[in-house]
Amino acid sequence: MDPLYPSWNVPRIGVMVPTPADRTVFHVDMDAFYVSVELISRPELLGHQVIVGHAGARSVVLSASYECRRLGVRSAMPMSAAMRLAPLATVIEPDMDAYRRYSARIMAIFREITPLVEQVSVDEAFLDVTGSLRRLGQPLDIGRMIRARIRDELALPASVGIARNKYVAKVASTRAKPDGLLRIAPEDTVAYLHTLPVGALWGVGAKTAEVLGRAGISMVSELAQTPVTTLERLLGANGLQLFELAWGRDPRPVEPVREEKSIGAEETFADDIHDNSVLRRELLRLAHRVAQRLREAQRQGHTVALKLRYADFTTMTRSRRLAQPTNSAHALLEAAESLLAAIGPRPQAVRLIGIRVEQLSTADGVFQPSFERSDGNWRQAEEAMDLIRRRYPAGSLQPAALIRPANSEKDTRR
Repeated sequence: MDPLYPSWNVPRIGVMVPTPADRTVFHVDMDAFYVSVELISRPELLGHQVIVGHAGARSVVLSASYECRRLGVRSAMPMSAAMRLAPLATVIEPDMDAYRRYSARIMAIFREITPLVEQVSVDEAFLDVTGSLRRLGQPLDIGRMIRARIRDELALPASVGIARNKYVAKVASTRAKPDGLLRIAPEDTVAYLHTLPVGALWGVGAKTAEVLGRAGISMVSELAQTPVTTLERLLGANGLQLFELAWGRDPRPVEPVREEKSIGAEETFADDIHDNSVLRRELLRLAHRVAQRLREAQRQGHTVALKLRYADFTTMTRSRRLAQPTNSAHALLEAAESLLAAIGPRPQAVRLIGIRVEQLSTADGVFQPSFERSDGNWRQAEEAMDLIRRRYPAGSLQPAALIRPANSEKDTRR
């Protein structure tokens, strides 16, 4: 069903008159993305309670089916709390590589619609389709086409919000969930927003809502009629921003390029780790994960950072600038292992370990030759792995050192 925004008969205080400069902005948000990807290969779980996340007591929910959400399960909730709310749920270990592959295909569909695509996460993006209307039709027609293509080509559900700017489009997609389409017409923007609670505004969390509540402000319409000076006294600089949003004003353009400042990965262990061999094994896994992401983004990094979190949650980082930028797992692993060794005796067991590559630059395919012949061999091997993964995305190609014998001990990661 495509829920369309109806005609409103309420007074439109401060309603904005559309101008030729009005944009048509989409916010497309995949529904329970990780769960939806997993259900493609597990159709027997459709309609059942499903949680994506690690099963360990320290883990958190990464994604939950709507059957679980109706019971109160939410993303980032401790897994232990989620299982109390949904004890019958099936817990599935996450497959981040699969989610990235599906995300890339989704974004490719968007870029066939318009070049103005701003990806904000693995499962959501803003699209400015103003320049595509003459070619592709009316906004609702384009929205239906996007949802149909994602459904037909990828077997995934998506919710689409359409409005005059990014903020209102985000409101629309949220209200369209799950698996729906909602357009808020420019002339109806203010009237629609003023029917919502203040929690619908960006930047209004539980604490801000409590402050506003004590001032007698619970609806967007009430905030919109509050003097800016009063809001700034209550909320500081955020007061003016919320006032603008309450009137549907958001001048930010859709920005196609979001420059990543760093790329990294980390793992939390189910049990705190003392053993150096376990830490080095995890560094190998993380180095390949980060290097693959760098190559997919056609990026390379000048600095490698190691992150350790101890059992008491104390966190430390150490970094090292490389002689030349790289996106090679072999080079990342060497740097990370040297940083780990330089720390010396550790005061506690390790709860979390991570690798991050910083000071990124574009990888143009030209690399400084090394006197070490093995460097070239490693690079060729990793590029071959990339080619195989692209051709056989369902596979699980990895270094032999990471393959556990059938009778090995259980995995120590969460």
